[in-house]
Amino acid sequence: MDQKESMSNDVYNENLDQIRALCLSFPGTNERLSHGAPTFFVNEKKSFVQYHLNHHGDGKVALWCAAPSGAQPILVESNPEIYYIPAYVGHLGWVGVRLDRDAEWHEVKGVIQDAYLTKAPKKYVEIVRAGLKT
Repeated sequence: MDQKESMSNDVYNENLDQIRALCLSFPGTNERLSHGAPTFFVNEKKSFVQYHLNHHGDGKVALWCAAPSGAQPILVESNPEIYYIPAYVGHLGWVGVRLDRDAEWHEVKGVIQDAYLTKAPKKYVEIVRAGLKT
């Protein structure tokens, strides 16, 4: 393994550990590979976040996140250095979040939470929202 590959793997693992901890903290979630990428699901079937390192050679360390209706263009317009329309799922309203740029962790956490709330069943949404109010 060369130094560049090792550095990429270090970034990949550090980011993935943080993303994993957050995604799996929500009720009813699990992780498995989907299309070669670590992917987080609610109720075993609805994906809400995918983690990508250099997807098809695009050079990005990024998340692909489900987004509430209408959020994608707002995010992309607000900061195109961080947010973009990802391949394959962009037409579904998902948003890409670049982790290899200066993305603010609190913003990334918010996008992940919104992704979860977009895909989760009502009972889980109520649990998460109740926890946010306490």
